[in-house]
Amino acid sequence: MPASPDILSAFDHDTHALLTMIDAIPEADWERDTPAEGWTVRDQVAHVAFVFDLARSACADPPAFSAALAAVAEHGFEQAVNGALVPWGAGTTQDVLGRLRQARSAVAQALSEVSTPTVPWLQNPLPPDVLTMAGMLETLAHGQDIADAVGVVREHTDTLAYIVHFVHRTRDFGYLGTDLTPPENEFRFEVELPSGRVLEVGPTDSPDVVRGPALDLCLLAARRRHVDDLALTATGRAAEWLPLAQAYRGPGGAGRRPGQFAAAQ
Repeated sequence: MPASPDILSAFDHDTHALLTMIDAIPEADWERDTPAEGWTVRDQVAHVAFVFDLARSACADPPAFSAALAAVAEHGFEQAVNGALVPWGAGTTQDVLGRLRQARSAVAQALSEVSTPTVPWLQNPLPPDVLTMAGMLETLAHGQDIADAVGVVREHTDTLAYIVHFVHRTRDFGYLGTDLTPPENEFRFEVELPSGRVLEVGPTDSPDVVRGPALDLCLLAARRRHVDDLALTATGRAAEWLPLAQAYRGPGGAGRRPGQFAAAQ
């Protein structure tokens, strides 16, 4: 079954905003370093295009996706990701941006045409809605790296709600990435969206609650901000989760240092 129109619309909004930001970056700034060590703005754009194309193949051409996944398994995920930066980042800035535009359009179409309940993905098959949310997290995370590199303050909307739901769904990854056992109890998020609306996700009787701005929660789980630089509070076991939070599988990586972005989003 295809991804829902509402989630596809949110994906379209967020990726359009990303393209608009990138399109305004002077060519010389494409070689700037980003907060992700070893990655330039060019690398970030190339990575997003690569991931979008990978998601497209998962939806539209599962055999091709399986072949790509086999190559990843053979060489290791990090090496495969870094290797993808070379072809996807080659050529002029317009070449790279063109690949991103094409990959964005193709994956949106593929997500809208899925005829199965799930599609293959890196660890387990995902419903198209969830894969779309994962794409929104990628857009947020790598878009933030680019914005930080060139000094842009981004505007966010209530499309963050879908990323909050994705973060709630992937709560256990922070524990698994540090070889800890996730708690059995489900967490609750009570976060404020950019419009001022409060989004509530999770059981009302949970003692483990995270509160604060939705953007802060999303940036934390994307590991683009250190918990000390965010206005998040937590009760119960959610307090121990905040420093561990990540919305993707595997090691969390270096993340960001305390105070690195204390006054900026």
